[in-house]
Amino acid sequence: MIARERKGILRNEGSNALASSYNNNIRPLLDAIDQLRNLNVTQEGIQLPTIVVVGDQSSGKSSVLESLAGISLPRGQGICTRVPLIMRLKGDSNTTKPSLHLEYGDKIVQTSESGIAAAISKATVEIAGEGKGISDKPITLVVKKKSVPDLTLIDLPGITRVPAKGQPNDIYEQISKIIMEYIAPKESIILNVLSATVDFPTCESIRMSRQVDQLGERNLAVVTKSDKAPEGLLEKVMMDDVHIGLGYVCVRNRVGDETYEQARVEEERLFKSHPMLSQIDKSMIGIPVLADRLTQIQASLIAKCLPDIVQKIDDKLNRSTTELNSMPQNLSTVADAMKALIHIQKLVRKSLENLLIRGEFDELNPDDYSLHGTARITDMLHEYRAGLPKKCPTTDEEFLMEEVRVIQETKGIRLPNFMPRSAFLTLLKNKVDTVSSMPREFVNNVWEYIEKIAIQMMLRHCENYPQIKSAGQKAIHGLIDKMRDRSFKFVKDMIEMELVSDYTSNPDYKNSWVELMKEESLFMHAIEDHSQPSKISLEAFGTVEVGHLRRHVDVAEQAFDIRMTLMAYWKTIVLRLVDGVALHILHAIKCLVEDELEKELINELVGPKMPGIEKMLEESPVITAKRDRLKKSVELLKQSKDLIASIMDRVVTDGDI
Repeated sequence: MIARERKGILRNEGSNALASSYNNNIRPLLDAIDQLRNLNVTQEGIQLPTIVVVGDQSSGKSSVLESLAGISLPRGQGICTRVPLIMRLKGDSNTTKPSLHLEYGDKIVQTSESGIAAAISKATVEIAGEGKGISDKPITLVVKKKSVPDLTLIDLPGITRVPAKGQPNDIYEQISKIIMEYIAPKESIILNVLSATVDFPTCESIRMSRQVDQLGERNLAVVTKSDKAPEGLLEKVMMDDVHIGLGYVCVRNRVGDETYEQARVEEERLFKSHPMLSQIDKSMIGIPVLADRLTQIQASLIAKCLPDIVQKIDDKLNRSTTELNSMPQNLSTVADAMKALIHIQKLVRKSLENLLIRGEFDELNPDDYSLHGTARITDMLHEYRAGLPKKCPTTDEEFLMEEVRVIQETKGIRLPNFMPRSAFLTLLKNKVDTVSSMPREFVNNVWEYIEKIAIQMMLRHCENYPQIKSAGQKAIHGLIDKMRDRSFKFVKDMIEMELVSDYTSNPDYKNSWVELMKEESLFMHAIEDHSQPSKISLEAFGTVEVGHLRRHVDVAEQAFDIRMTLMAYWKTIVLRLVDGVALHILHAIKCLVEDELEKELINELVGPKMPGIEKMLEESPVITAKRDRLKKSVELLKQSKDLIASIMDRVVTDGDI
């Protein structure tokens, strides 16, 4: 007798110790997750461990939730659950009266067991409207009573493919979108409610679950209506054709006016006495087993996810705080605005100096080659240089006939053994004219590229002041137009200078001319001696036909001299066209970055009436919205961090997990 009493005392002490450990260690963590969900921390991209209840329409989803909570939910034809319903079940053995309330929007509505269905229906109408439409805005139902498991479940609208009367045509797509948002995160456990009366592989909820959990590792199935279709149920759950990784639990739905206690008694009797259902293992049958399984899964899931949640909250808080601190202060005085404007101008100058002068791009994406200014301008210069003819351009006329024709048209009464200067200058102009447009095209391309880079840097450094972006771009457009016009004038003057006189101090000219003129005697011998072949080989031209020049022997020598002079001089012209333009561009870029840009920005943004300053004092709605969003994000994350810290302190103080 005494021994039996002692065993009973020890058993009670063990149960009390287990309950105390649960209350001290597990329940605070469940409360923490629920409070984080209530804070809506998921809007910061931080997923919480969740048990999501999904099932096809009329699968018995509501019956399962009613049995777990011991309350009646809205019933009717079609979709009963039209918004996500977050059910927070809190078992309290000390409470004498059940406590129920709803939370949605900014409202907290107290209700009772008898009035809960009506309260949920009313809240649903407020959120989703009359009729049969759905919404993704949730309702939270908090149930605190004896004999309920400590669980948080999210019930989602039942899946229907064919719209019923009063439902929108895209009801399936709307429901699918809501379900996928909840079951996709890896932190979600999917509670698939399957009716024993259907083939499991045909269930739409199974198909959706497979899309996010192909191996079924996050899936637990509860099979309803076991009493309606007992034949073959054992084989269904044992064969597991649909890959339910967390196993099956078969239950009996409450029938008619049965109380929940009566329903549990009938469920137990059914699975004990039915010849087919009694063969199913006891670990796979009954609402109590389902409640225990869900509670264990939830506790394990929270223990697994909580460290990651803490880390993600810290990381997100650090990023949001850094981003908020990096935002510009809300400018309130002209002095503040002027200081900010000068700072922007300095940043733009530094970026352009690095990109266009120094060839540095560490502050930018090094893989974005379009921003490597010095390299891209050098590429343009090489392309321009390659496009200029290496040899003096000639017409398609017979050899030296262009020179002969010009000499004949510039002849005058003068000594015959002098090369007419006017003929040389005429030919020189013709040659220079063939390339006169190329330097202009080159400088135009360079300034188009520089304009693109300058605007990119301006927009980048004005990101926090979008109200002056337009004025900044206008200033750069105007400045680049001025610089381009200066370059056009420089190129024009450079071309005109080439036509003023045939001059160079470059010794390579004389050396080249001497080399070319070495073949003059060979050329003249072929012209004057008609017995010689009419084709000769000249090193600078290859094999050429000279027979036609025997009719112009009086000017052939002058024509040959002019051609050789032009060829020797052309190298100097090309060198000047390349070097002159290159040095001009380098000098112009230096002036732009170090002087002109600052003047143009100040004139455009400040000026006599200070239009840019006034705009900077009027903070952009976009920036205001961003600042407010970041402040809310930081505040929410701080609350979340403090909440978890306080919960963890309680757990550590009361006992290790």
